[in-house]
Amino acid sequence: MAVQWLLVCHGLVTLLVVVSFLCGQWPIFQGTFIQRIHFFITFGAYDYFRRLIHFTCGSRGANALLSVEYFCCDRPNPILQGIYLLIIGATYYFIAVSSFIYIPGYYISGVHRYTSLLAVGVGILLFLLTSFSDPGVVNSGNVSQYLSAYPYDNIIFSEKDCSTCKIPKPARSKHCSICNRCVARFDHHCGWMNNCIGERNTRYFMAFILWHFLICVYGIVALALILAGRLKDLKVIYILTVYYGIENSFRRLAPLVVQWLLNSYNTQILIMVFLAVVSLLLAGFFMYHAKLCITNTTTNESFKWHEYMSWQRKVNEAKASAEALKSSLGELNQERSPQESKWRTFFKRSRLQEQQVVKNNKYNKGFVHNIHEVVFPLSTRKSFSVNKSKSR
Repeated sequence: MAVQWLLVCHGLVTLLVVVSFLCGQWPIFQGTFIQRIHFFITFGAYDYFRRLIHFTCGSRGANALLSVEYFCCDRPNPILQGIYLLIIGATYYFIAVSSFIYIPGYYISGVHRYTSLLAVGVGILLFLLTSFSDPGVVNSGNVSQYLSAYPYDNIIFSEKDCSTCKIPKPARSKHCSICNRCVARFDHHCGWMNNCIGERNTRYFMAFILWHFLICVYGIVALALILAGRLKDLKVIYILTVYYGIENSFRRLAPLVVQWLLNSYNTQILIMVFLAVVSLLLAGFFMYHAKLCITNTTTNESFKWHEYMSWQRKVNEAKASAEALKSSLGELNQERSPQESKWRTFFKRSRLQEQQVVKNNKYNKGFVHNIHEVVFPLSTRKSFSVNKSKSR
């Protein structure tokens, strides 16, 4: 029964983590939050489900489904927060029930009973910090300081007012439609945290991802040491080689040892596979956000830069095409020039290929400064309050 529940949790967690990993993070997945989930998971199945509800239950059933969709995805709600606590609690429970009886073991000491609980406790603490900390809400009381801290680059950010909050919109900020507030240095809205990730809590968010990756690796290593200790204590290798006459080589023993482990310790093996999948997802997610932090860019800004550079590239290509057409028309009115070599013409790059767009991120002030800005946000420094007193 425990193994069946573990398989269900494994599939649910993998699905939910992949969704959170893809939704709103990569430029190739365009559209709203719901549309990206539809594309990755259902490939339109949800749309057919909505049509079925409308066909069978009428407009009242369709409106009820839209209400549930709005509550789950378009407004703050603690659903994913509860799922996170359930996942981490259930995983620790299965590990404790199935493996703590083997601690201490041949390769692992008894202290890991307590360090594992401490590791999970720190992870939950980082989760609470990220979920309930101020992401850097911009209001009428601090908007002048944020305007001074983040000047406009007049490329992807220009001077304008927030139509909802009715205050000037500082550069790098965004009005979150889910939380209904403007957030400084807005990165994205995280459903797992039920909170925006912005100027003041990006540090907690990065620590949360990194710590949970380390927890997964720690769990994999600890379980591997437990299983290795069971092999040693039960003398499995000795029995296979002496009593059954199996050749003492990795090629002959490995399949038999793996088969024995799957039969005797399948719960531990499943937990290790689950932790390995989650750790890979967390590693990719952390590296993506670490790259953004190193270059002092947010997820929201990466989308804006992608759109701007794509538009600028098309403009440059249009200008190059116009110049090429103009020069070719001018050559028709002149005497025919000597023909170029076919090889030279073949290897000559066209003017369209020579068009390049350079990303000029004025907020990128070097590796050390960028990391310092994430770890010690501008609004937590004394200079921020000095700007406040000056603005008064």
